[in-house]
Amino acid sequence: MRIFAIFLLAILSQPCLAQLKLKKLDVNDIPKAIHFAGDLVEAVRWTDNTGDNMVILTLADNIPGETKSNNDNRSAALYAYHYLITGESNKQTWKVYDYVEDCPVDMVLSFVDKSFAVTDLNKDGKAEVWIMYKVSCQGDVSPVPMKIIMYQDNKKFAVRGTTKVRFSENETVGGEYVFDEAFKTAPVLFRQYADKLWLAHKNEITQ
Repeated sequence: MRIFAIFLLAILSQPCLAQLKLKKLDVNDIPKAIHFAGDLVEAVRWTDNTGDNMVILTLADNIPGETKSNNDNRSAALYAYHYLITGESNKQTWKVYDYVEDCPVDMVLSFVDKSFAVTDLNKDGKAEVWIMYKVSCQGDVSPVPMKIIMYQDNKKFAVRGTTKVRFSENETVGGEYVFDEAFKTAPVLFRQYADKLWLAHKNEITQ
């Protein structure tokens, strides 16, 4: 009984925001006053110590202001928006934007599957938003540039590197990455999470 009581106390003493409660949204759940480019990929909403938050991820098969060329080259853009919602009003606090323009070969621009996350690793009541994506225009089988962008409140953290390609049992290329200065001085829990995220998704699947 005593052991059970200690175990129960340990559970109840954990900060309530260790696990943030996310609500997944579809396009009809997003307030009409919020405008975004492209097609909806994912959207979530949650509440933490900063308020009522919403993140929207989208992809577009064009670039705003781009002049169309008379060829079969492709362009695309990737977006992530963060909003603070207050009653009927909203405020965009940050945006991630990347693109590939006029690509004549193979274009890669996509969020990494099952990598998006909203966490509170350091349990300070302010969520960390993790966005991971690939961006490239290349005509060969080689490592693809990949990024992790993380925001806590309005501060940006970034990891940049490439995927890892295996050419044979004994030959691999790529997979390296570097932290930006914000990550280098961040809590170690942030870097540990980024390490695990990169390790889980760095391997490029080749045909």
